[in-house]
Amino acid sequence: MKLYIKNMVCSRCKMVVKSALETLGHSLLAVDLGEVELAMPVTDDEKKAIAEQLKAFGFEIINDKKSRTIDKIKTLIITLVHNQNIPLKTNLSDYLSQELHQDYSILSNLFSEVTATTIEQFYIHQKIEKVKELLLYDEISLSEIADSLNYSNVAHLSNQFKKVTGFSPTHFKNLKVVKRKQIEDL
Repeated sequence: MKLYIKNMVCSRCKMVVKSALETLGHSLLAVDLGEVELAMPVTDDEKKAIAEQLKAFGFEIINDKKSRTIDKIKTLIITLVHNQNIPLKTNLSDYLSQELHQDYSILSNLFSEVTATTIEQFYIHQKIEKVKELLLYDEISLSEIADSLNYSNVAHLSNQFKKVTGFSPTHFKNLKVVKRKQIEDL
């Protein structure tokens, strides 16, 4: 039996969900971002117990198809920006269409309808949060950050950063109080 889970965005999320379900006595066949495959079907009461346990850690069970699709889009983008250091070989729309086996216009319309933002805006906000993180680490240059996040050049990154945050990357880096957002809050 598969359960679809909202807010699973990293390997630590997978570990927490796995531990929570094992604590409740469930055997798992697989744990991936956004979904868990249980060895045995669960009753409605067991599903409620799972939902309560997961809610304590900031996760939710997703029951409808629209929400699952939105969560898959978000998970793919978050994984692409935050967890993979590989350049996108195609554009974002083609990547999402290939991964989800759906036409991008359908995905885009659904995403906009449900989240009140576009896929592109969500992608940009994820990239800007990654830029903030890398600026705070202060280990690589702005040029290297631009390259790692597939910006055409530093000017493009800087312009987009300022448009989203209101600050230049340099000014942001020099701020005493840094305001980063959690991935699931974007």
